[in-house]
Amino acid sequence: MQKKYYNKELLNKLLVVNKPMYISSNSYLNKIKRKYKNKKAGFSGTLDPFACGCLIVAFGQYTKLFKYLKKTPKKYKAVLWLGVSSYSEDIENIIDIKDEKILDINDIQNEIEKLKGDIEYLPPKYCAKKINGKRAYELARAGLEVELEKQVMKISDIKLISYNHPFITFEATVSEGSYIRSLAQILAKNLGVTGTLSYLQRLNEGEFYFQNEKDLNPLDYLDLEVNNYTGNKQLLDDGKKIPIENLEKKDNGKYIILFEEFFSIIEISNDKVSYVLNKVIR
Repeated sequence: MQKKYYNKELLNKLLVVNKPMYISSNSYLNKIKRKYKNKKAGFSGTLDPFACGCLIVAFGQYTKLFKYLKKTPKKYKAVLWLGVSSYSEDIENIIDIKDEKILDINDIQNEIEKLKGDIEYLPPKYCAKKINGKRAYELARAGLEVELEKQVMKISDIKLISYNHPFITFEATVSEGSYIRSLAQILAKNLGVTGTLSYLQRLNEGEFYFQNEKDLNPLDYLDLEVNNYTGNKQLLDDGKKIPIENLEKKDNGKYIILFEEFFSIIEISNDKVSYVLNKVIR
């Protein structure tokens, strides 16, 4: 008899898992799906295979909420391995390992401090950004030329944790879409050395921290205002048009309407109300 891995019942669940090193985010999600016996699941914020740490996972209807969650800023712990060069700017595609000069810890602290603020950078060639419909890392692994545009990341906080030659450990709090591999390369260049990331851990995404896969209430993490609705609940039950007169807040924007058994996300635009997500079961 074939073993039953998945249940058919709808599972609405939001949690943070702790992705281990050397497994892709997709592969680890499959493990989580089997653990909770439900196929309909997704994650937010891909971690590279060599990276570990906080990964937001949602099941069922909650997968539709990712874009509305409080996920920024993100905090990482990273280790820069001096003397190592790599195609992917991490330890997955090492080119060369050599002895590197010993640095003055005060110089490291000073250069790290200078990184606070907005930094222009080039994303690593081995990244998930798309170029003409293809992932950049797919092109790079195929030996094709990868041309990425410069971007800006905001470093709201960064500090040196330790320096045990040839390893520099630091923590950085950054904006959405930042690449710590690129940040590490900027630091190495400013210090006049070569280096690559040998360890990367995401400590949190906004208000999301790993808490032993504790069930999270999505309403505590949605970056939306609640709008009081005084009309007929049956309209939302049936997915019918909501009169703006029955809403307390009438300014343009996206809002949550709460009921005991479900909630809806609506958008107001020029006095017209439309559904973004209707009847998400609580």
